[in-house]
Amino acid sequence: MHDYVKIIPVLSIALIASIVWFIRPDAIELHSWHTLIIFLSTIVAIMFNVMPMGAIGILSITVFAITGAAGAISSKKALTDALSGFNSDLIWLIVIAFFIARGFIKTGLGERIALLMICYFGKRTLGLAYALSFADLILAPATPSSTARAGGVMYPIVNALACTFKSYPNDPTRKKMGAYLMMCMSHINDITGTLFITAYAANPLIVKFASSFGVQLSWGDWFIAASIPALISLFFIPIALYFIMKPHIEETLEAHRFATQELAKKGALSWEELMMGITFLGVLLLWVCGANFGIHATTTALIGLSILIVTGVLSWDDIKSEKNAWDTLIWLSALLMMAEFLHKLGFTKWFGTAIGEHLHAMASMHWVIILVVLNAIYTYTHYFFASGTAQVAALYVVFLGVGVKLGIPAYPLALLLGFSSSLYGSLTPYTHARGVILFESGYVTKKEWLSAGFIINLLNQLIFIVVGLAWWKMVGLY
Repeated sequence: MHDYVKIIPVLSIALIASIVWFIRPDAIELHSWHTLIIFLSTIVAIMFNVMPMGAIGILSITVFAITGAAGAISSKKALTDALSGFNSDLIWLIVIAFFIARGFIKTGLGERIALLMICYFGKRTLGLAYALSFADLILAPATPSSTARAGGVMYPIVNALACTFKSYPNDPTRKKMGAYLMMCMSHINDITGTLFITAYAANPLIVKFASSFGVQLSWGDWFIAASIPALISLFFIPIALYFIMKPHIEETLEAHRFATQELAKKGALSWEELMMGITFLGVLLLWVCGANFGIHATTTALIGLSILIVTGVLSWDDIKSEKNAWDTLIWLSALLMMAEFLHKLGFTKWFGTAIGEHLHAMASMHWVIILVVLNAIYTYTHYFFASGTAQVAALYVVFLGVGVKLGIPAYPLALLLGFSSSLYGSLTPYTHARGVILFESGYVTKKEWLSAGFIINLLNQLIFIVVGLAWWKMVGLY
């Protein structure tokens, strides 16, 4: 057995699932129960990292096809059911965005953008934080991998910057600048992840789940809903972290020199970078207003990817080697497929009703109070998850269903829970691959990370609840 498969946890999950497969509560329909068992087993396998997520997805799809869990009357129908998640346009939108994001890294345009931001805004440490914010914001619409944005593009630059100012990891000098910038990168990444459907891999799941409750969100709708609270957070969070992390260096004139030297090494804008930039701007424009021309968001992504391939910015080998994209395609399709069947078979409605009945005492409260409580519970449950996407798959529909039963308008509830699903990313250092990269750099202690994560999350919740509710009311979402 290869070391990437944890055989004992895998067998333990399989054994428990096999036992409970035959212990169905009377209140739950048979096929709902079987689908639920496979779904929960998948979530647990992801949480405990028993094997790569793509492999877990393949295993789940295979078991679903063999068992005909959704009630298929033939083996072909069972297979069609198991593979139905691959038909989702939202999943393909995210996968194609991964490919487009590779263009930023391959051409060096992402690095150039970050260096330009530092060059113009990096005269003070706080200015450096905003420079990183702007760079992340520019890259976010076409980069669903927070690891690619923060770990692949930003981290090497920030690490080099910190060392330029003699702020070193695992050393008291880390507080000069490195610790502050590392924490900024993580929290900024969470906020930009709320702005675009294509900025965070779990967002398509959220959109699909929300549609089951009548909440229809296009790429533009999502961006408009997130824009004002997210931009306010992007302004205030670097300031809040400045006081929490207290960097010792305030002026960073050397950063301008560093960025200028690095840009000089890169030379003039290459043809590949130019094509990457033009294509990205075109894709962004069509994502915002393509619906007016009858162009679907996923079609727009396909157009952008095709241009990058035809012009040679990306080769087919680049596409084949983008492991995160293919990995995401498989595990996201598996989760979405099972979540869809849980809804179709009536489980989510039954479960939401059952929970709602236990919380009926809350129904007498104003819906805003219930919303705040539910969102807080949903957010801080994240301490028990090792994956943001796993939590979305397991709990988003449950909390959405309960909230609707308790009288919360569907749109603000769906949006707040959805945005919180990105904002909780920095509560712990081991929630996302990006967090592991930044934490393992040695600039931030675990205590610092956890305390800053909790405080900043509270501030983000306050902004998204107060400003978000006012903004969503203003644009007519409820």
